[in-house]
Amino acid sequence: MKKFVVGITGASGFVYGRRLVEELSKSHFVHLIVSDAAYIVMEKEENIKKTEFLKSLNSNVEVISNKNIAASVSSGSYLTKTQGVIVAPCSMDTLAAVANGLSSNLIQRVCDVALKERKRLLLLIREMPFSLIHVENMKKVMLAGGIVAPASPGFYHKPKTVDDMINFVVGKVLDIFEVEHNLYKRWEG
Repeated sequence: MKKFVVGITGASGFVYGRRLVEELSKSHFVHLIVSDAAYIVMEKEENIKKTEFLKSLNSNVEVISNKNIAASVSSGSYLTKTQGVIVAPCSMDTLAAVANGLSSNLIQRVCDVALKERKRLLLLIREMPFSLIHVENMKKVMLAGGIVAPASPGFYHKPKTVDDMINFVVGKVLDIFEVEHNLYKRWEG
């Protein structure tokens, strides 16, 4: 069973991380790290309590505290055995920390280790408009080997619901990691 590390930060769009974990954990193992701010956003945006969310996760998901800087996934020797790291959604705070090599929590540490070990790292940013500082931080992460993807749904698949738009974005993330899915209708020309 392939392993992924997923971080969910306090940017608006907790639903992206939740949907990603649901989809990945159908056939893969997920090390999940959720920031305190993300739990606050989850309650505000989705009216879901932390305990409800944790109970909803299947057995292929290991939840790790963002404060546990010594977790297995913080080590390069362990992280190299995974398919990579996805932060969805990724706050501008986390983007800035990753771009500048800061590791004050586990999500930031895992991203830093992914870059140094040349593991695939994707930051699904959820903010608009961007400041020049945001753009410069994206550039730094990309030059270091990371992928920065905005949570921007396409419309060629003719979405009918918000869930269709969420599935499109999550499907594009899964495409980057070569994970099979049927979340959206692909462009056929």
